Amino acid sequence: MRDAFRELVRDINSARDFQQIATLVVGRLTMILDSEVSSLYLRNRRTSNLHLVANEGFDPQVVSGLILSNSTGLVGLVASRTEPVNLSHAASHEAFEKIANLDESHLDAFLGLPLIDEGRTLGVLVVQRSEPTYTEDEVGFMLLLATQISSIIAFTLDSNQISLDEPNLVTTGTERTFDGLAGSPGIVIGKAVVFQSTVELDNIDRRTVEDVEAELALFEEALESVRAEIRRINEAMADHVGHEERALFDAYLHMIDDDAMAGEVREEIRINSQWAQGAVKQVFMRHVTNLDRAEIPYLSERGQDVRGLGVRVLERLQHIEDTKQVYADDVVVVAEEVNPTVFGQIPQEQIKGIVCIGGSVNSHSTILARAMNIPTVVGVTDLSLLGVEGATIVADGFYGEVVVNPSPETHNHYLSLIQREASFAAELEAITNEPSETRDGKRINLWVNIGLVSEITRSLDRGAEGIGLFRTEVPFAGADRFPTEEEQRQIYAEHMHAFEPRPVTMRTLDIGGDKDLAYFPIEEDNPYLGWRGIRVSLDHPQLFLTQIRAMLKANAGLKGLLRIMLPMISNLSEIRAARGLIAQAYAEIIDEGFDVKAPLVGAMIEVPALMYQADAVCREVDFLAVGTNDLTQYMLAVSRNNPRVAGLYQEFHPAIIAALHRLARHAHGARIGIGICGEMAGTVEGAVICVGMGYDVLSMNAANLPRVKWVLRNITMTSARRIVVRILKMEDAEEILTHIRSQLERLDLAKALPQHEHAELFM
Repeated sequence: MRDAFRELVRDINSARDFQQIATLVVGRLTMILDSEVSSLYLRNRRTSNLHLVANEGFDPQVVSGLILSNSTGLVGLVASRTEPVNLSHAASHEAFEKIANLDESHLDAFLGLPLIDEGRTLGVLVVQRSEPTYTEDEVGFMLLLATQISSIIAFTLDSNQISLDEPNLVTTGTERTFDGLAGSPGIVIGKAVVFQSTVELDNIDRRTVEDVEAELALFEEALESVRAEIRRINEAMADHVGHEERALFDAYLHMIDDDAMAGEVREEIRINSQWAQGAVKQVFMRHVTNLDRAEIPYLSERGQDVRGLGVRVLERLQHIEDTKQVYADDVVVVAEEVNPTVFGQIPQEQIKGIVCIGGSVNSHSTILARAMNIPTVVGVTDLSLLGVEGATIVADGFYGEVVVNPSPETHNHYLSLIQREASFAAELEAITNEPSETRDGKRINLWVNIGLVSEITRSLDRGAEGIGLFRTEVPFAGADRFPTEEEQRQIYAEHMHAFEPRPVTMRTLDIGGDKDLAYFPIEEDNPYLGWRGIRVSLDHPQLFLTQIRAMLKANAGLKGLLRIMLPMISNLSEIRAARGLIAQAYAEIIDEGFDVKAPLVGAMIEVPALMYQADAVCREVDFLAVGTNDLTQYMLAVSRNNPRVAGLYQEFHPAIIAALHRLARHAHGARIGIGICGEMAGTVEGAVICVGMGYDVLSMNAANLPRVKWVLRNITMTSARRIVVRILKMEDAEEILTHIRSQLERLDLAKALPQHEHAELFM
């Protein structure tokens, strides 16, 4: 039954419209559950009546246009109780009502499931048969299916793809808002262009051929076409992104070179006389399955890359070329997953936004979108591709929201925000080289979080005064083995020389959790509570020492201060062990004749336990850096990358605010520096309260730096401290945020707040 469910879901996802989905569901249910009748009813929001929109088993002439009351009959019972109803003698149940001209007397077994999305009852799914009663396994199957299709039905009703008053009448869609994850900042309004391949690797069958050489020739032709496409896109992006982002396309070419998967496909054709399409499916799906089986986010994303490449080769084998069409000037690409090759199918200057039902904030496509300043929202799991094509769509990359068919009020609201952002950007550019200090003269260090060479110029252009977090795992992830000491030194030196004489904070290798290396996979049941960060480094001191030596050598002869930051510290012994190895590496470098200053060593506060040992930690380090991303996840037990619980991830939760305040007091008492390098530092609200608490370093994404600097230059420490005093007494994250924003409005600083509330909320 599991295989049947997977096949049904796959077919639903590839359906062209809702009516096809509805017909597919009822038709397949009769076979899978051995039923005589399957029915799908949808609830009219205005009347609450239940309309039959698809049926298998009854006479079409009898049930055509059938409408049932929401409160009568067995179908109405399911809708009102909002829970499964499984009956063995349906006709004898007190709620049973006979429908005119419809004979159900022989259908003793009845199973009905409500269709519910976000608390709304959307309809009812029913199966019926003579006997026997539906089993627990069959009830479970129906429950799983009802859950799967409810979000699709919700979107269908909200966008008026089907009218329950006038069958088959398509009207203008009503506004619907969806939550996702912020992938790339900015707001865009445009026309949706849905990208959905008609080719599926899974659907290709095995087939032997006699003319093996002809199949090989077909494969070579398709392969070269895909290679040429990748090279063309790579060249076209030369003026838009840095060489590190473009290296992704080199990786694609390596995947399909003669020594990799292309060679395996040829072997499959030659040895097994397999036709080219079947050989492509066999080889590419083998790699996809192996990557997916690892259940590691980094490898799963690479699995999507492999699948996407396989689909492109299949399209060429099936002579499916990209449709040459004229696109609007304001395209918002909408897809399950956006493969980077989409940048070669639509002129890059016309891609204004990207919306992904799946995807992640660290996928290759999202990284490219950020490099190209394209607002992007990912993980919009409740959005359906059906009916979106050509619709007006808003993508809010600041807050991770998507609005389909915005009302005139909402459209104008977002349009005003876009215009305001453009005007404000000019004002921010004017203060790029101004100092980051409050109106009463308090100097605040505004540094950047960085990992790619291509980010250097953008960071300096936005006025970065140092590097507060260099993610050293990024160059590690871009290699196919552990980089040598010299390779690391060159990468680190490029950043240090660019920022000279500004300070540079290097975080030691932070892998594990959601960050793994393809050549060093870490397979654990719960990676966030497992082998990650400093734990890996101390278990492999040879890797740690190599990295520290590279950092020290890269800093040789420079005025800029080197700060080494230790991630995922959970106890004092880890700090002491790491400092011992750093001292060893420093002594070795001095003995080798390098002119190197002793680095400062700090601990990242990400594990809540350290808050209760803060005094002891402060005695062991030169500075503290709070990683609010992981600290918030661990304190609230909520993953920030999971859209299902995104509402529970609250950086301004009273417990987080109290923790930040507590840590600042301990650092001040020990007379050591304390900074913040999580996403919170890059928000206007977070920056104000951290400064008010006494944090001396705020490190953030370069894109957020000008906005934060503008606010700090227009506020006094006294005002920031007053805000902190008030919010420390509050008990709710929303109350805290509301107070901070109201105070910023009172101080005439509201335009620095990226607004996203809909216009009608202000009316």
